[in-house]
Amino acid sequence: MTNDELAFAGIGELAAHLRRRRISPVELVQSFLERIQVYDDRLNAFVAVTADRALAGARAAEAALAGGVDLGPLHGIPVAVKDLFDVAGLTTTGGSILLRGNVARRSAAAVRRLLAAGAALAGKTHLVEFAFGGTGINHHYGTPWNPWDADIQRLPGGSSSGSAVAVAAGLVPAALGSDTGGSVRIPASFCGLVGLKPTFGRISTAGMLPLDTTLDSVGPLTRSVEDAALLLGLLAGPDPEDPATLTQPALAALDEFDAELRGLRLCFPREYFWDSLDPEVEAAVRESAQIFADLDVHVDEISLDVLNELAEFRAGISLTAVETYLRLQEDLEHRLEQFDPVVAPRMLAGRDVRAVDYLRQQRALAALRQRAMAALDTVDVLITPTTPFAALPVAEVDAGDEYFRINALCLRNTAVVNQLGLCAISIPCGFTSAELPIGLQLIAKPYDELRLLRVAYAFEQATQWTHQHPDMEAFA
Repeated sequence: MTNDELAFAGIGELAAHLRRRRISPVELVQSFLERIQVYDDRLNAFVAVTADRALAGARAAEAALAGGVDLGPLHGIPVAVKDLFDVAGLTTTGGSILLRGNVARRSAAAVRRLLAAGAALAGKTHLVEFAFGGTGINHHYGTPWNPWDADIQRLPGGSSSGSAVAVAAGLVPAALGSDTGGSVRIPASFCGLVGLKPTFGRISTAGMLPLDTTLDSVGPLTRSVEDAALLLGLLAGPDPEDPATLTQPALAALDEFDAELRGLRLCFPREYFWDSLDPEVEAAVRESAQIFADLDVHVDEISLDVLNELAEFRAGISLTAVETYLRLQEDLEHRLEQFDPVVAPRMLAGRDVRAVDYLRQQRALAALRQRAMAALDTVDVLITPTTPFAALPVAEVDAGDEYFRINALCLRNTAVVNQLGLCAISIPCGFTSAELPIGLQLIAKPYDELRLLRVAYAFEQATQWTHQHPDMEAFA
C-alpha cells in the first residue's frame, strides 16, 4: 500500500495488514508520525506529539503479535486524544493557557481502555478553550486548519477541532473527542468524518476535564461507521470512578450492526432543525430519504411540538454556563484576561443566575425530556442536518459579535441531543459546490446505539461519501 492508502484506511483494514505481516506495527506508526511531521505545522491539529510513546507502543504490539498475543483490532494502531483527557505524565491544558502546568498523574479511563486494547498514542489534539464552543476557534493555541480547503482557513468545528483535523488529514486513523453540545458531531460534519455521541454515561468521563458533568459524553471521531462502532465497543462499560456509567444498561452486541433495516421508521422532524439552513445542505440531507427508501426503509415527516418548546428553553438560562462558572469562578473573577475572549463572555453568563431560576430551568428540562420520549415512541431514528452550513471561513466568523451568532448556529442542531438525553451520529452525506463536506445527523433514543449504528452503516454502505478525503499535497 502507498503511504496515502495507509493514511486513509480504516482500522479494520490496517489491523488485517498487521496480522498478515504486510506491514509491522512499528512501520505503521512511523508512517503516521512522518505524516504528522510533514503536515501538522500548517494544520495545527496536535498540541503535543508523543512519538516516543507511540513507537514504544508499536514495539510492544509487534512483540506481542509475533508471540501470538492479539488484543484485538486496535492492537498496534495509532490514535490521538483531545487535550481534555488526562494522560499520565503529560500536560492537560484543556485548550487554556491557565492550565499550562497541569501535568496528569494518571490517565483518563477512556485513555486507559485504548491503551489496554493495544493502541499506540500518537499525541494530544487542540480544542476550543475548556471545550466551550462549536466553531473550533482558539486564540491562544491557534485554530486547527480544516484540511478540505488549502487556500482559505475554514472552521474545523468545535470543540474537538484538532481530533477531527488529525483524522480527516490522515494523521491518525481515529481520535477521541468529547461532546457536551455537539463537540464531536460538529467537527465531524465540517471535516467529512463520522462522529458518534453515545448516550450520556455510556463511556466513562473519569479523568477528563469537565465542561458540564450533567451532559458531557466521550465520543470517537473516525472515517467510518464501522470504526466508530469498534471504538464504542472498546470504551463503553461501567467504571466505578464515574457513577453515571453504573446505571447504564448493557451495550448490545455490536457485531450485528449490519443487520437489515426493514420495518424501521425514520423521520424528518418538521420543526426546529431547518432554519437558517444553507440550501445545498438541506438538499443533501433531504436526498438521504431516497437512499433509505432504496434500502426498503420507511421515511416520512413528523411534527414534534416538543421541539418548539425546546427552542424556547434554549433561549433561556444556559445550564452549562452555570455549571462552568461554578467550576471556574476563581479564574474568571481574578484572571479573566487569560481566557479566550470568545469563551469568557459565555461562561460569565452563568454568574448572576439565581438558584431558583437554575432549579426551575432544570425541572423544565426534565419535563421536556419526558415529553420528547413520549413523542418519539413510534420513531426509531430522526434525520436532520448536523450543522446548518458547511465550514465557513475563519476570518468571516472571528469578527466581533459575529462569532457568537455563528457559534450558536453551529450548536443549534446538535445541543438538543445532549439536552434531551439522546444518542446521535454525524456521517457525511455530500459536498457543497465548493467541495466542502456536508453532515447528516441521525438521532436515536437513549441506549439505542446499536440501532443508530445499523442505520448509519447502511447509509454509508449505500454511498461513497466516507471514502473521500482531502487532497493533502497542497499542505506539504
